[in-house]
Amino acid sequence: MASLCLNSMSVPPNSNLQDLKLSETCTGENNSKHGAVLKPIVVSGNPPTFVSAPARRIIAVGDLHGDLFKARSALNMAGVLSSDGQDTWTGGETVLIQLGDILDRGEDEIAILSLLRSLDVQARAQGGAVFQVNGNHETMNVEGDFRYVDSGAFDECTDFLDYLEDCDHNWEETFVNWIDVSTQWKEDRKVCRNYWGPWNLVKKQKGIIARSLLLRPGGLLACELARHSVVLKVNDWVFCHGGLLPQHVAYGIERMNREVSGWMRGIREKDSVPRIPFIATRGYDSVVWSRLYSRDTSDLDDNQLDQINSILDETLQAVGAKAMVVGHTPQNFGINCEYNCGIWRIDVGMSRGVLDSRPEVLEIKDDAARAIRSKGDTSSELQLLSY
Repeated sequence: MASLCLNSMSVPPNSNLQDLKLSETCTGENNSKHGAVLKPIVVSGNPPTFVSAPARRIIAVGDLHGDLFKARSALNMAGVLSSDGQDTWTGGETVLIQLGDILDRGEDEIAILSLLRSLDVQARAQGGAVFQVNGNHETMNVEGDFRYVDSGAFDECTDFLDYLEDCDHNWEETFVNWIDVSTQWKEDRKVCRNYWGPWNLVKKQKGIIARSLLLRPGGLLACELARHSVVLKVNDWVFCHGGLLPQHVAYGIERMNREVSGWMRGIREKDSVPRIPFIATRGYDSVVWSRLYSRDTSDLDDNQLDQINSILDETLQAVGAKAMVVGHTPQNFGINCEYNCGIWRIDVGMSRGVLDSRPEVLEIKDDAARAIRSKGDTSSELQLLSY
């Protein structure tokens, strides 16, 4: 299993780790701007599966669903994004993890993906990192399930392909810079809305075609999503969208990550179509769909609670983690933990397409976790809740 030291080598943002000559171990130290000496971040797996990030502050952000405004608010509140509109990484050596469901229900999906990639490049230069975990809405879209796509998101796909053509089909330039130009493209589109009025059907069809081209297995955006895992273990914490179960660990989390990534890249077995990894992406107990740990405990009797707690303990022991962080199921009362804080539920439905709630993030620091919440309308007022 290859290991990549983020702080000791320059890695192209969209590089295939299998194509890099990586050593089995990574040594060296990074000097913190605060004077402390930190060991480098070491990433293993392709896509990333195991991350060693010694002494780092970790920020976990739940479902964003195409809401760029709320995404920026959450990141700014967490102290990793500047508030000057320049989208500058301010987190230093922080490790940021986004738990999936960036797609659907909102109109700025590609812009959020572009923002996170830009922040990752900036974070690596400062000794930090940004990771993403794919959720069920990412896998649904690669399957061609567009039921929950906002009309503006279809328009964004059309605009993005036009911008890609303007950039002479340079994917890296187009994708990383999209966050800087997407707002102007959206404004220009609104100006042209009167022109498109009589042609709404044609416009919609164009958007569907653009999205299909980008997100089908092997499509440019699907390959971008393939860079990310469905299960990520950072230090003693495991992160996934829905929930990890004992059978998933027995199957192999690195194996699942590789299979989902291969499917998204359009890798075929002989003459067959790319095979959908069922255990990770399909069914109520798959990694991206499971809600076992996110159910309202007030609806469960003692026997059910004991059963779920036992399953969680078995899973954590099998993967060697102290706790699990999940998204997927909106929590009406904000970020919370259950089962002796073995599970943290951090999807607060912040997107305007879901609950339109105030942003919250989870901070993990010095082996303790706490929710960061905005008390008022401004993100500068923080209430820290320890569990």
